[in-house]
Amino acid sequence: MARKIRRRPKKKLIVMIIVVAILLIGLGIYFTISNKNTVKEHKVVSKIPSYGYTLKSNKSSHYKRLFQELKDVLTKDKVDEKKYVKTITKMFIVDFYSLKDHVAKTDVGGVDFVHSDAIDNFILNAEDTLYKYVESDIYGQRKQKLPEIDEVSIKSCKTTEYTYNDNTDSNAYEVKASWTYKNKSVAEDYQTDATFIFMHDGKKLVLVEVLNGEEEEDED
Repeated sequence: MARKIRRRPKKKLIVMIIVVAILLIGLGIYFTISNKNTVKEHKVVSKIPSYGYTLKSNKSSHYKRLFQELKDVLTKDKVDEKKYVKTITKMFIVDFYSLKDHVAKTDVGGVDFVHSDAIDNFILNAEDTLYKYVESDIYGQRKQKLPEIDEVSIKSCKTTEYTYNDNTDSNAYEVKASWTYKNKSVAEDYQTDATFIFMHDGKKLVLVEVLNGEEEEDED
């Protein structure tokens, strides 16, 4: 009788190697894409604990310089409130109006300076207006051109009486400011001045109103 010819195991081995190779290539592609599309965590790099201010690693270099100025002001034995309010006005402007620095329409800037009772409405209003058409840049692939603040000028800073939520502050601050943008062709239709009202929440100053401003003479 003729013997049955057995298949050699070599063919099976080759098939297994090919399958394993395909799986490894697939996993490599998957992890490459996953790593590319991973949202970076932003760490806190500086704090002003007594006032509750924090600086995160994703903030612009402009904002980081202003944060250091704020830290210098607030860690002195006697705080100069006018310097304090002028500095946070600049920080708010740089963070809120520099749309380039934000990754989505829901990533609204300036909230660190807004009165806690007004934050929700502030964010909703921003998402429906200034931030409405900001495209997502969560994975760093956005091509949309957006405005970025260049310089901020404080035009005037004075105390005033202001009432918010039935609380009256006779030493609130009214700050008028104007600003310019780096990419002027992109930002030609964006706001360039406003009046900001800050009032006391304990020793902290918080933003309670932003109004269209009119420029005045520069202060020293």
